[in-house]
Amino acid sequence: MNKYQLGRVFLRDTDRDEIDFSKTDQSKGIIPPPIEKPYTKDDELIPLPSPEDLTMIDISLSEAIRRRKSLRRYAATPLTLEELSYLIWNSHGIRRSMDRLVLRTAPSAGNRHAIDTYLSVHRVEGLEKGIYRYLPLEHSLILVSSPDNLEEMTTMAARDQIMAGNAAVTFFWVAVPYRMEWRYDYASYKVIALDAGHICQNLYLAAEAIDVGVCAIAAYDQDLSDKLLGLDGYDELVIYMASVGKKDRITKF
Repeated sequence: MNKYQLGRVFLRDTDRDEIDFSKTDQSKGIIPPPIEKPYTKDDELIPLPSPEDLTMIDISLSEAIRRRKSLRRYAATPLTLEELSYLIWNSHGIRRSMDRLVLRTAPSAGNRHAIDTYLSVHRVEGLEKGIYRYLPLEHSLILVSSPDNLEEMTTMAARDQIMAGNAAVTFFWVAVPYRMEWRYDYASYKVIALDAGHICQNLYLAAEAIDVGVCAIAAYDQDLSDKLLGLDGYDELVIYMASVGKKDRITKF
């Protein structure tokens, strides 16, 4: 089988015909993995403004869809913490939590939500530069690291696409495969990729609603991206990115 055939097999939904779902960890009665990666008592939680208090949207959904485009140039103006909270929650926040079940703002296969949000923060009011992880259950951030050359490292992680380092913040979406494998075995990988697309489109529309620019980034250096976020590249790995910033009124792209 050549590389094109292998790639096209990934797009097909035939794995389900071969998997014995009676032998998945879910069917064996194994407790599902946690909704959220645990944090330690040494991690300082940075609460984000509550979604209930965010009332910035002032255009219709159809208008946001019509305006949506990828923007690669951003103004030097920082995002506010309220704007960042709005973007995070609308892209992949929790609408309702019930024991081990959560209902989120983006759909996920089997409601498994095998993707976490990390941020490379460059210009956000109230936050120091650094790598942050989003805690959806608490709607809070924790600081992961504070590299001295953060913008340069983020650009390199995006294969030298300069908008990643020039953005106010660059979103990194991280796959945690076992959350999906617990139910779907090796049929998990295509739907994890699909879930990432749902989240990114939510980000685009939320950003357009508050007049902020976004550019999805699918070409990234896997090893550099995982290293930047402190991931092992196997049980947790970067799957998608997006640069975000205030729109530059001088340029259009």
